Amino acid sequence: MSSAVVVVGAGLAGLSAVRALRALGHEGPVVLVGDERHAPYDRPPLSKEFLAGALPRQGLSLAAPGDEALDVEVRTGDAAVALDPRTCRVRLASGDQVGGAGVVLACGARARSLPGLPGVPVAARAAEPATGPPAGVHTLRSLDDALTLRDELRPGARLVVVGAGFIGAEVASTARGLGVEVTVVEAAPVPLAAVLGERFGAVCARRHADHGVRLIAGVGVAELLAEQGRVRAVRLVDGRQLEAQVVLVAVGSAPAVGWLDGSGLDVEGGVLTDAAGATGVPGVVATGDCTRRFAPTAGGVVRQEHWTNALHHPHQAVAALLGRPAPPVPGPAAVPYFWSDQYGARLQFAGHRRPGDLERVVEGDPGSGPFVAEYHRDGVLVAVLAVDSPRLFTRRRRDLAATPARQEG
Repeated sequence: MSSAVVVVGAGLAGLSAVRALRALGHEGPVVLVGDERHAPYDRPPLSKEFLAGALPRQGLSLAAPGDEALDVEVRTGDAAVALDPRTCRVRLASGDQVGGAGVVLACGARARSLPGLPGVPVAARAAEPATGPPAGVHTLRSLDDALTLRDELRPGARLVVVGAGFIGAEVASTARGLGVEVTVVEAAPVPLAAVLGERFGAVCARRHADHGVRLIAGVGVAELLAEQGRVRAVRLVDGRQLEAQVVLVAVGSAPAVGWLDGSGLDVEGGVLTDAAGATGVPGVVATGDCTRRFAPTAGGVVRQEHWTNALHHPHQAVAALLGRPAPPVPGPAAVPYFWSDQYGARLQFAGHRRPGDLERVVEGDPGSGPFVAEYHRDGVLVAVLAVDSPRLFTRRRRDLAATPARQEG
């Protein structure tokens, strides 16, 4: 393959794909396309160290020694808007077209909003017709999102976080450390129960109260109340109103695949691929947060929005594109893994939990400090959870990865 390959998405998965193209011998042109104006950067710190002001902008850079030899054309700030699967060419917002030999889709995900306008439904005075979300309403997915939110997290400000998932919990933790008054609203009765189960979701939920954050669970948001173009309160479906100068909507993400409509790819819920990343369209592979594929530990087709997946899986996708043998995935990376830092504690999770899995604490006490728990299905280890127990978690994660029937491949 000597013609140009275009990589759509300038995040970790996209940069990993560029590195893989060169490592696996592609000598032709490589074009890296990103809709943001920034060079590739690391996203996990956006809700933690960077939002707190403890990490400078340059600390987010994903650049590594040797990247200067990649010889890649970088097109940031120019979003992909269409894919021609017959020619493997990508049309950009500027009108330019790039590609020709192959396409790697690593276009990631976007933050979800609540129903209604770009943010959430807005109740405003008749003299102030709503044209979009009021000032003070944020989502957090990009560096620009983090910069804007950081400017508003001043001591004494009232922040309402809608959604008690990992991003919502991390921002609540960070904001509380900055002296912000924080309320977290979660529609589910127990935060994180879908991922961790109710028992351990409740353990995480207690950390909010332990650190002075009000958690309201089991109730949704009805609307935002705005005055003179700025949010002033959040009204819940039970009628309660929460004063707010800042609102973060943290209700998950959706694959950024709308631009692929009409391409012939199956993009419902994410780009459907096989284990390696092949899409069924010749010359087009996909990887990272924008994809969905069968996962043995999940027992079905799922999206894998994890940093380690974005780091390692692009090598599998590029190998499929080039017709080369797929490089082996490092042992522990063979199963999904993520971590979350909340209120000074490090939560780590590997694998997939499903309803009905047997939960067992194998070390420590969830009620009083660090602990490690395992999830078993039909007598087989399928997931591991740890709080502030990195060494034991690492060993259990290796055990999980060594279970052949449960590896993601």
